[in-house]
Amino acid sequence: MPTVTFLVLEGVDKGRVFRDLSIPVTIGREEGNGLRLNDERISRYHAKVQHEDGDIIITDLESTNGTRVNGTTVQIRRLRPGDQVSVGRSMLLFGTMEEIALRRGTPPVKSMSQAVHTLRAEELAAGMGASGKVSVDESRRSISEVGSSTDWSPRDVDIPPLPMKLSGSQSARISEVFDYLHRGLTIATENIESNEDGTEVRLGFDEWQTIMAVQMLLARYVRMVAEPDQR
Repeated sequence: MPTVTFLVLEGVDKGRVFRDLSIPVTIGREEGNGLRLNDERISRYHAKVQHEDGDIIITDLESTNGTRVNGTTVQIRRLRPGDQVSVGRSMLLFGTMEEIALRRGTPPVKSMSQAVHTLRAEELAAGMGASGKVSVDESRRSISEVGSSTDWSPRDVDIPPLPMKLSGSQSARISEVFDYLHRGLTIATENIESNEDGTEVRLGFDEWQTIMAVQMLLARYVRMVAEPDQR
């Protein structure tokens, strides 16, 4: 039986993952929905996702505030991995990271540990000295090259873990940073326009500049963490 996965990008439930839901499945705020969201702007039974003739279909169930796919209000629409579904104040990403990568035409990315272990023996041997050990510089170079692939995909196995046992103050500060950056990306992408089949998305210049600003802030935060004396 086909299953579907949705990731909540915006809304009260942001960050939640509804993984491998058996379809048909309904989206709404009432108990009994397979994908239940805590959003007062969502109808009790807002939309339905089902499988028909090989397609995944989303249908609006005459909701009060409507359903949008990639920024366009729809009554019924095919869903493809990577599509953005908006209901109420919530924004959902359809599909797993692997499914989205396949739609992009790129193979799922190996995790760093997998990639390092699949380096060819002769490449590592090139860095060995008379002792038969891999030199530090060569091993660092090999790992760096593995991690520099442009085929980036945020699979669960690749996401770096957060530090554990943070103090209450540290947790609050990190959450504040993440929420600030997340809000910037949400503003930049909430008014996207896509073509009919969702293969191309258009952003306005202001939205593009917002994304660049978030990228710049992330770069600054990385440097601040790595070089705290240079803040």
